[in-house]
Amino acid sequence: MANGSGIAAGKPQPQTTVEPAGGPFVRHSQPGRRSMYAVSGVAFGGVVTQPLVAAPGYTRGYRLNIVGSGGTSTSTTAYSADSPFNLFALVQLKDSFGTPLIVAPGYEATKLIQMFGGQYGTDLNIDVLAVGGTYSAGTSAGAITWSTDLPLEFAKAYGVISSANASLLPTLQFNLNTSSTYFSTAPGTVPTFQITVDQDFYWLPEGVSVEPPGLGTTCQWIYQPANPTISSAASLNVQAPRLGGYLSTIIAELRDANSVRTGVPANTTGANTGWGGRVRMLVDGVPLVDSLTSTILEDMSIQWPNYGTNYGAIGGATPSAGTANIAQLGGILAFSRKNGLSQQTLGLFDTGETYLSTNPGTQLEFACAPWGGVTSGPATLNLLCGQVVPSGALIQGLPEV
Repeated sequence: MANGSGIAAGKPQPQTTVEPAGGPFVRHSQPGRRSMYAVSGVAFGGVVTQPLVAAPGYTRGYRLNIVGSGGTSTSTTAYSADSPFNLFALVQLKDSFGTPLIVAPGYEATKLIQMFGGQYGTDLNIDVLAVGGTYSAGTSAGAITWSTDLPLEFAKAYGVISSANASLLPTLQFNLNTSSTYFSTAPGTVPTFQITVDQDFYWLPEGVSVEPPGLGTTCQWIYQPANPTISSAASLNVQAPRLGGYLSTIIAELRDANSVRTGVPANTTGANTGWGGRVRMLVDGVPLVDSLTSTILEDMSIQWPNYGTNYGAIGGATPSAGTANIAQLGGILAFSRKNGLSQQTLGLFDTGETYLSTNPGTQLEFACAPWGGVTSGPATLNLLCGQVVPSGALIQGLPEV
């Protein structure tokens, strides 16, 4: 009998993607994705605490897909202004040692970080609902499908966390909101949700010992209120909580006493005027930015070109992809420090050269003289900052080269 030349059944195939030794981590690793879990039948007010599983490499982030179904239609169903992102009252992603990586309400954790943080696509994908083409608009029965991402990587291969040790894994928890918060007028029977979590990761390199740049460095997003609260048309400085690390992005969000986003500048269209006509951002008492609010909005349109021109509208209609979603950003001003190479924010193509260095003694303040009118006062300014905490010295330049 002639000898066969084929590979015996069950014998492992040889790895053909091994690179010669030398060069950056991304040359030797491969980006991959694997399933973490899918949980269905999750009701409003529920909590999802499914354990994450190990992966043979370094976690870049977690991809989320949310599907609502099972509701019954009424002719009066209406979604709140923050829907569908406010499905989650709170999102908590922590590393294996309990260090908070993302801790924020759903609107901020699943929309604002992705739109302005430069970690989920680029400026061309600023509309979160339009990124993947998997979105289906909310119906009168509450049926909806949308996707987002909880990112860790903030420059190429920089900011990832080790995930190969099954005894040292991050934790992820979702606290769902009430239906009365998600809907302004709920359907006859509210839907339940299926939540699917996948992991984006870099495979462990084969045949060479090399780690991602700055392993142990993280970009942390913690949502915190500033003080004091803001009375209608007041003239005062509002202090951010004490920081520490390098700030890549600063997102300032103004909400009234009913937690409704407010802050359409007086020189754009809209019903609310919580932000004043001129805004100052001060670092240790020195005005780093002292600008017309309209000029800050122009900056945002330069840094994130698909941000759109109708930046003032506050939404409340059925969530939909495209410019309507971009427009539902009342109350938001964002400042990028990730455009050292360009006027635009270029996602993971980032040197870190222009990050704002802070320490626990740094005082960050926002001021208007006066702030705008607030119908349901007082207003609260909330800060969501991309805070890079390096494991050693911050790697600047292009870390993957």
